[in-house]
Amino acid sequence: MKKTALLHPELSQLIASLGHTDKIVIADCGLPIPRHVRRIDLALVQGIPSFVDTLQAVLSELVVEAAVIAEEWLSKSDGVQERAFAMLDGLPITKLPHEEFKRFISEEAAAVIRTGENTPYANMILQAGVAFEI
Repeated sequence: MKKTALLHPELSQLIASLGHTDKIVIADCGLPIPRHVRRIDLALVQGIPSFVDTLQAVLSELVVEAAVIAEEWLSKSDGVQERAFAMLDGLPITKLPHEEFKRFISEEAAAVIRTGENTPYANMILQAGVAFEI
């Protein structure tokens, strides 16, 4: 059995396969995912797993150097974004209009991790970093 926190085999394989600057998305349950983009669907029921729980699991294994969100998420005071931003510990966060965010996924994402989160715009693109000094 694995010793590290992340147990989901497909998610663990995805993270292990990422290189520097590759991008993955943690998405709410409503974000449209283009058919050509790999989908890891964790959604069980609305709210489970949550965006924050999923982000925490991913961050336990992935080095992240930057993030991207839809600027519309900032107009929501839902508590989810505040907890997510705190977990990113001051990393640069780019804000895009939601439509541009969705286009970015179609063109750039290695995979989308779909959660059960039912908070509007609770989606984040994570850019992989490296575990050594450049």
